Amino acid sequence: MTIVPSAGSLPLLEELEWRGLLFQQTEGCAAALAKGPVRGYCGFDPTAESLHVGNLVSIMGLVRLARAGHTAVALVGGATALIGDPSGKSEERPIRAVDEIRANAALIEAQIRRVITNALGADAGTRVLFRNNLDWLGPMPLLEFLRDTGKHFTVNWMMQKDSVKSRMDAGISFTEFSYMLLQAHDFLHMHNHDGVTLQLGGSDQYGNITAGTELVRRAARGEAHGLTFPLLTDSNGKKFGKTESGAVWLDAALTSPYKFYQFWINAEDADVGRLLRTFTLLDRGTIERIENAHRAEPHVREAQKRLAWEVTTLIHGADAAAVAKRVSETVFDKKADAHALDDAVFATLAAEMPYVRVSATEDHTVDVLGVLEQAFSLSKTAARKLIQQGAVSVNGAKLAADATTVPSGDAVRGRWYLVRKGAREIAVGEVG
Repeated sequence: MTIVPSAGSLPLLEELEWRGLLFQQTEGCAAALAKGPVRGYCGFDPTAESLHVGNLVSIMGLVRLARAGHTAVALVGGATALIGDPSGKSEERPIRAVDEIRANAALIEAQIRRVITNALGADAGTRVLFRNNLDWLGPMPLLEFLRDTGKHFTVNWMMQKDSVKSRMDAGISFTEFSYMLLQAHDFLHMHNHDGVTLQLGGSDQYGNITAGTELVRRAARGEAHGLTFPLLTDSNGKKFGKTESGAVWLDAALTSPYKFYQFWINAEDADVGRLLRTFTLLDRGTIERIENAHRAEPHVREAQKRLAWEVTTLIHGADAAAVAKRVSETVFDKKADAHALDDAVFATLAAEMPYVRVSATEDHTVDVLGVLEQAFSLSKTAARKLIQQGAVSVNGAKLAADATTVPSGDAVRGRWYLVRKGAREIAVGEVG
């Protein structure tokens, strides 16, 4: 089956260039890509149970490779994760249990498959292949590896690579020193068995990538190339994808779709254009129109809204993105109509905001003071004062100054109360 580029897509290097995602490439890479479709891979080490938004740069690299008419290969490092990549690390990684790595590998492969399917549609399976290097490195005898791979590299050459050189003062174990050779062997194996001639990765992987191209040239007398993406930082120079609460994960159980959506909504104006280029499949004309509109009315935050929608849809699907969008709008719109919200939105609000179970009294009312006390850790006096100041609304209706309860019949679908304190603090009361 011949795969053609997606409609409107650019040649790979031209696409990466205008998106600001082309950092390094080996000599002859452009000519090799121009000759016709190639097979290229990118590796993902399952050292955690989920990837984070920083890894999304590489996943999108594979997507863009496939959309440009090539075949992408996602390699899960079920074997190399047992060793640990020294790249970008100032000290030795902890050795992880085999069962933990195997479980992580399965989770991460499923995660990558989901994102790629969301990006490429029904034919994703014909455009992206999946491999796990435990399948060939696991059963490989040590002597065979040393004879067939190790003999092609000198220690002097390896010590010139940044991933090794940066660790010489602090020390590097032979285990991590050998990581470069294992990754090089992956390239050789997939070159011989899958016809792979290109490796993609972050700029910190360039030394490992060139070790692979060198091994393919020496051991298989083949042609192989590599290209890297810049490591992503924000406008302040900080590593992208970190928040005060930690990494922004692609797993909904670790970073909820709502929090994920909010992460992108909160992008700085100085970063949002670059993030649209990096993390979405929107074409150049569309992105430039969004940027122009954003420059004209930055307070509307149209660019951030589109960014949040596109990336949340890509990772979690359109349904989850729609709920996250509606929740976000509800939080920031003090006039939001609670009766227009469906149960999925209320359930997300209940999970993300202060939540209180409420009961109707014999006179068919619900105690709002009690909700304010529990949800916002207020005293009864402080809660009553807020009501008197007109700072409390329930289901969109401001409470009268002397009110402390609302009719139980006012619950949305007999179940939900949306209690707002001030402009943006929300609690959810559920009858039960």
